[in-house]
Amino acid sequence: MWKKHPKALPFLFFSEMWERFGYYLMIGIFTLYLKDVKTGYGMTEAESADLYGTFIALVFFTPFLGGLIADRYLGYRKSIIIGGLMMGVGYCLMSVHNLVMLYVSMTLVIVGNGFFKPNISTLLGNVYSTPAYKAQKDEGYNIFYMGINVGAFICNFFGAALYVMMGWSYAFIAAGIGMFIGVVVFLTGTKHYAAFDIKKGVQQSDMSFTRIVLLILVPSVVAGAAGWVLPGLIWNATLFGSPSTDAFIFACTPVIYFYTSLYAKAAKEEKRPILALLAIFTVVILFWAVFKQNGSALNTWADRYTNREVKGTPQKVFETLRLSQTLVYTKDSVPLYDEQFRLQKEDGKIPRTFDYPSYFKNMKPESIPEPRGSISVWATNLSQSINPGWVIIFTPLIVAFFTWLRRRNREPTTATKIAWGLFISGLSALVMVGAVYAGNNGVEKASTWWLIVSYGVITVGELFLSPMGLSIVSKLSPSRITALMMGGWFLSTSIGNKLSGVLATLWDEYDHKANYFWLNFALLMVAALVCFAMLRWLNAVLKEKGVN
Repeated sequence: MWKKHPKALPFLFFSEMWERFGYYLMIGIFTLYLKDVKTGYGMTEAESADLYGTFIALVFFTPFLGGLIADRYLGYRKSIIIGGLMMGVGYCLMSVHNLVMLYVSMTLVIVGNGFFKPNISTLLGNVYSTPAYKAQKDEGYNIFYMGINVGAFICNFFGAALYVMMGWSYAFIAAGIGMFIGVVVFLTGTKHYAAFDIKKGVQQSDMSFTRIVLLILVPSVVAGAAGWVLPGLIWNATLFGSPSTDAFIFACTPVIYFYTSLYAKAAKEEKRPILALLAIFTVVILFWAVFKQNGSALNTWADRYTNREVKGTPQKVFETLRLSQTLVYTKDSVPLYDEQFRLQKEDGKIPRTFDYPSYFKNMKPESIPEPRGSISVWATNLSQSINPGWVIIFTPLIVAFFTWLRRRNREPTTATKIAWGLFISGLSALVMVGAVYAGNNGVEKASTWWLIVSYGVITVGELFLSPMGLSIVSKLSPSRITALMMGGWFLSTSIGNKLSGVLATLWDEYDHKANYFWLNFALLMVAALVCFAMLRWLNAVLKEKGVN
């Protein structure tokens, strides 16, 4: 795999692999930890989804600033190292069970990712900028993306074993260690990409950093604070569901203005490529809004409504590897069924409580053990490895498929791949509609295969879209603002991530969960239609730049 690619690729691959090991280990247990009433913070579904959405939104918001600082001042290697160390410390501090420390550690991860994420992607693009490797840029990003998912796949097994055996704290520390390993790997390969770490500096037409702070960052902070406070004071209600969502949307406004101003002030030859990128950034927001529900709504589905019981040989394997939990049924009689998804909103009505693990609530009566009996279930966060597992399987196949097409001069453009990625991703929501009906709207548990197939479908869409997004930024962006535009890609990811949290807070609002997944399907189909409508123009812009 490495022979036909630059020597820098394996070092960047494994650096990103270990960075994603830490991030996805942390994110795989994050909402479970927040909702844990014994050793977590006892948050409700809506509270944990809101904090999760805000957190992952800010994680992808800061690359805007990290890319800018790297472009002009620090360069890419220093920024990557600083960001990696900050994230490693942040993950380790999450092991401290204290609400203030939780927010401190989240802040370190948010800022650290801003330095790390856009700049390692930009550095990879620079490595592929030479004539010898230019034609392989899409393939290089696909391989790099597989590194992301190798880390995301293996981390959940470590996370599950550690929190089952030792508790949440040790799992968070493992995430930090993974990040530190990534930094060491990156330092080891320095000689292979040092020549491509070229600071662009400040161009005459660029806004100075002081002006950016005064005209963008300060207004973002002020707007965010206003969004948190004013709706409650003026209307005695939130505008978008929660104070954090209001604050985030208000805070995004100055940054969106900044990216719009890049187009307005660009030279004539730069305008169409920048506008094309802004259009793509806008349309892929809806992809991330659905895709990033893997850590919230789909994690809830795996936890409560998926049959996770293991028996026989699989049970022995899972128990040996400490990847399962034993649940003891302590109820003296079989529970009566209520509608698992229905809210109990009536005034004065107290939701039913169960004095046995909630997993038993929607099991078939014949499957429930005798009082004091037990079953073994695989750890919920293992469901987070399904998607990266599919990425590892599908990436070589998709790379080979596009290589085969390229040899016949039939490879679709990067923009075409993104449009098809949106469409294919939408089909995954239809699989979850089937899961809801298979489980009789939560009255019975659905098979794990529904999750596996749904993740498989959206993974194909992801591989058509996500690495291609990184590639098209590298292809279309003016060289002086490449990392800044890479930050714009992550800004769109940030907004989508926050929207995923907003959607997840609506989980309990839907009496029939099929309607929730129909909403996801509709959002992605709208995005796909818009992208297909722009395709002729996007392909023309790519052709003007001399790229595919």
